[in-house]
Amino acid sequence: MNINEKIKEKIVLALDVEELEEAKNLVDSLYPYVGTFKVGLQLYTKYGNEVINYISGKNSNFFLDVKLHDIPNTVEKASENVVLRGANFFNVHATGGLKMMEAAVRGAKKASETLGKKAPVILAVTMLTSISQEVMDDEFEIKADVSEFAIRLAKLAKKAGMTGVVASSLEARRIKEACGADFKVLCPGIRPEWSAKDDQKRLATPKFAINEGADYLVIGRAVTKAESPLEAMKKIYDEIGEI
Repeated sequence: MNINEKIKEKIVLALDVEELEEAKNLVDSLYPYVGTFKVGLQLYTKYGNEVINYISGKNSNFFLDVKLHDIPNTVEKASENVVLRGANFFNVHATGGLKMMEAAVRGAKKASETLGKKAPVILAVTMLTSISQEVMDDEFEIKADVSEFAIRLAKLAKKAGMTGVVASSLEARRIKEACGADFKVLCPGIRPEWSAKDDQKRLATPKFAINEGADYLVIGRAVTKAESPLEAMKKIYDEIGEI
């Protein structure tokens, strides 16, 4: 199968697995098809740098999905360390506020200058895909439409100098309109048509998300839990088609 590089650049595979060997096997079989491997809290808190060193050894990008959220000084130092560790992507929570996001950008810039390398993609998490309107209304008691709130946070992230945001594909088009075509949108909750929904509420197919303006698609269990992850990935390429 010839790899469509435009599709590959958009694919972010979530290594949300229990064991290091399982992650390594996924990296070994899928790195030709994956633009970036996402290492989240589940794997990173258990295996730390072992997994990111393995990904780097394949000359693949990795996204350290740790969602920093703390006082600005702490986030600045943590952002610097994340970049020094070699991350090509990382993220913070937009709800940490403008000053915190600006601090993340400063820390990443300082580390990039130290390494003499290109700055990473820094993304602000707007609303987790598990947060529905009911959660906003009944649990948080925030009287705002969930989509409107996500767009408000995206505008704040742009003001802070972030590369882009993590947001539902349901908001991607409006975020692009509000923040500009160059402002990146990474969309989690992506499920091909043939995959189960699991625990996420606001989902989309890969093709729908791309058509709505998504720059990056986070794909996880549809591939990682498939009987043949490689065949599942090939089916996703086929489903997306030409872009």
